[in-house]
Amino acid sequence: MTTDIQHSHIGARADEAFRLRRSTRPRENGELARVLGDPKFGEHFTDHMVLIDYSEPGGWCDARVVPYGPLTLDPASAVLHYGQEVFEGLKVYRHADGHLRTFRPEINARRFALSAARLALPELPESLFIESIRQLAQADAGWVPHQSGASLYVRPFLIATEAFLGVRPSRQATYGVIASPAGSYFADADEGISLWLSRDYSRAGLGGTGAAKCGGNYAASLLAQQQAHAHGCAQVLFTDASTRTWVEEAGSMNIFFAFSDQTIVTPPLTGTILAGVTRDSVLRLARDMGYRAVERPVSIDEWQTAAVTGELREVFAAGTAAVITPIAELVGDDLLIETPGGGTESIAARLRAELTSIQYGTSHDRYAWMLDLGPVDS
Repeated sequence: MTTDIQHSHIGARADEAFRLRRSTRPRENGELARVLGDPKFGEHFTDHMVLIDYSEPGGWCDARVVPYGPLTLDPASAVLHYGQEVFEGLKVYRHADGHLRTFRPEINARRFALSAARLALPELPESLFIESIRQLAQADAGWVPHQSGASLYVRPFLIATEAFLGVRPSRQATYGVIASPAGSYFADADEGISLWLSRDYSRAGLGGTGAAKCGGNYAASLLAQQQAHAHGCAQVLFTDASTRTWVEEAGSMNIFFAFSDQTIVTPPLTGTILAGVTRDSVLRLARDMGYRAVERPVSIDEWQTAAVTGELREVFAAGTAAVITPIAELVGDDLLIETPGGGTESIAARLRAELTSIQYGTSHDRYAWMLDLGPVDS
């Protein structure tokens, strides 16, 4: 895992490129046990992080696993002034055979590269992306929870670091990976969460960055999220920016509709919706379970009418953090659409059980979705 390269170009063998500097102040066993006993999403971070530098024309260099800590940025760094940054999210699971595995990381790697290209940032090679996850998982294997329902959430990110003022792409960047043990994203969500219908704000528009996983999309959604919380809702539902008619995303999650004719529908990827890894997996699982999985537009009016007539059986959301979460109701000004679909016999519950059994290694991985990151001693 360690080689003495520094500020050298990374060649084809990504696994040989990383050097390791162990933390001299790792978390004490007692404190780590408390964190892992009840992991809160995104609150505690592991002992190490990955960093890789980029510059023109040198390319990617100095891949390293170092102690987790603050980054040093010039106040004129492009990320601080022009928002050039992207990120990803995926999970590492501890399996009963003593190996760590992650779920479909190649999809995250490709989406990360597409996001970077949209923000005029350098594209990280897929092999280097995956190896960075492996390196951090191995360095902090003791942070991967043992209990079912918990995992190590991994956050790769890429920021523009060249110091200048002027509207042009940065010629320097830093790629990083941090990780956090995580339990359930929504507490007590088995019976479903509430969504607030945002009529004032949009998540993305045609030609914008809706298909990229960049911080600006999420920053722009926070005010709508505050409105949702003020109305007692867990998340916000965004519709299209042009007509406020068509369903797009439920906060940071893709949304699905299950109809009585055995059809499961999700809005199509038209450039304003993030191509979720869980979304793609749900479509595959649903088809193999006998449902007709369809990508087509769904309007608020159709949602309301189908809920009243009983044609709409369930609504649920899907994402890496939330996995598969039922939607119990859509709330808005003078609007309430109830779609109770929770419970162990629901379609959402069946899909979640199928997906998580693959992720946690309790059923056969017939799709070869899990990537083995290697055995661990802890």
